[in-house]
Amino acid sequence: QVQLVESGGGLVQPGGSLRLSCVASGSMFSLYTMGWYRQAPGKQRELVTTITSGRDTNFADSVKGRFTISRDNAKNTVHLQMNSLKPEDTAVYYCHAAPHYSNPYGSWGQGTQVTVSS
Repeated sequence: QVQLVESGGGLVQPGGSLRLSCVASGSMFSLYTMGWYRQAPGKQRELVTTITSGRDTNFADSVKGRFTISRDNAKNTVHLQMNSLKPEDTAVYYCHAAPHYSNPYGSWGQGTQVTVSS
């Protein structure tokens, strides 16, 4: 199974920026659709953004224009750049690798906390 390790979370003031990173194990990273999800206290986990192997991207309406996703296949890494952060962006952010024949059940990272507060 592919292992995912996130980093980059923390406390930031409203309007600030953070960059999350997720490093994947294995040799087939470039073939995976990767994504970021988030879960706020008392709420269901929700999709934030995805990026396909062909670098097509998809964003939740709530983050469009503020967040970007990118991938570095040479480093098995996907990044989430979050700008103009709002208190409602506060959540645990999870990296996700979509199911693939080489990783049939997909994979989740352990999560990283993002807190937006003054």
